[in-house]
Amino acid sequence: MTRPALLFLAHRIPYPPNKGDKIRSFNLLKHLASGYRIYLGAFVDDPADAAHADVLDDYCTGKFLRPLSPRLAKLRSLTGLLRGQPLTVPYYRDDAMQAWVDRVVAEHDISRVLIFSGAMAQYVLADSHRGLVRVVDFVDVDSDKWRQYATRHRWPMSWLYRREGRRLLCFERRVAAACDASMFVSAAEADLFKSLAPRQADRVDHASNGVDLEFFNAKPTFDNPYDGQQVPLVFTGAMDYWPNIDAVQWFVREVLPLVRSRHPRTHLHIVGGGAGPALVELARQPGVSLAGRVPDVRPWLQHATVAVAPLRVARGIQNKVLEAMAIGKPVVVSPAALEGIDAHPEQHLLVADAAESFAAAIGRLIDDRELAARIGRTARHLVERDFRWDASLSRVSEALEPNRGEASA
Repeated sequence: MTRPALLFLAHRIPYPPNKGDKIRSFNLLKHLASGYRIYLGAFVDDPADAAHADVLDDYCTGKFLRPLSPRLAKLRSLTGLLRGQPLTVPYYRDDAMQAWVDRVVAEHDISRVLIFSGAMAQYVLADSHRGLVRVVDFVDVDSDKWRQYATRHRWPMSWLYRREGRRLLCFERRVAAACDASMFVSAAEADLFKSLAPRQADRVDHASNGVDLEFFNAKPTFDNPYDGQQVPLVFTGAMDYWPNIDAVQWFVREVLPLVRSRHPRTHLHIVGGGAGPALVELARQPGVSLAGRVPDVRPWLQHATVAVAPLRVARGIQNKVLEAMAIGKPVVVSPAALEGIDAHPEQHLLVADAAESFAAAIGRLIDDRELAARIGRTARHLVERDFRWDASLSRVSEALEPNRGEASA
């Protein structure tokens, strides 16, 4: 029996899965490939990612990967100010992508569309696409993220971010109204969107992130990347992402000096690509190192004493937290970084907000290795139980087949 054809639209090439959104989109692509002939349309905003394009042939019948220059896309996004649009929409607007979408839908009997990130919905909102089953994976409520940004910036950026939050919410509501289902990464994100778009609440659901449990495991099989004289702390994430930048800047400024006052050998290692001049300067401070992009994050997690996630602005589920937990590492998180993870403080991880409490939590794990080991073990068990990709993403498959239950009745 021939598998049905599915159009999969993503704002960023799903491979390699080295960022939070790409981890989710790749696992979603892999999950859906078992049941559909997939035609993938995606942008490539990092030239290095283009070298991995052939890997996608294992999952896709056809693909269209469109280079995207972030600099030019930012300039193009400013047209949104003139047209009353959120800047996010023209950022991803591309005539060649639209032409490819229209051609694929017309020529390959496309009946279903999976839209990964709300901005990509613009390619299937025309009247001619109304007959398609359209499912959008918003992942997070991005409009609320921009609202949060506004509260932490001065004018004029606060005004721009606040405007983006309002305009993007209007667009998200329009997309949700057009689609058969709107998915989010957690129940908390789904509930927030239901409150913001109550007319579409009956078609809003969530599919949690997962972890590759074989890849991220607790076996100490890697060489230690740290100086043996250090007590290493690790923060992982894309370092061109403002919430991550804000988190490490706050941590180095407010928390690390308190930790080092009691444990002078403590050293923060920032692991992730995309760091700009501000973080390069930050890494010149005592007790801070910038590892940058690494070929494999697992050694850095396995041999750290503590993983930290001190995010002050966050949406959805933090993969950095799940991966550290999966590898059996004790994690200290902010309340914002815990959203979407049903973990119990003191059992699966430690939660702290203010600088003093964050430093105290790290100090406890440094001083009490038995506590650290116990939390690492229970964290791994929680991830094994609650964060398996196939179990979670089956909800997306169900949304793409809204009539399956009627057919079997």
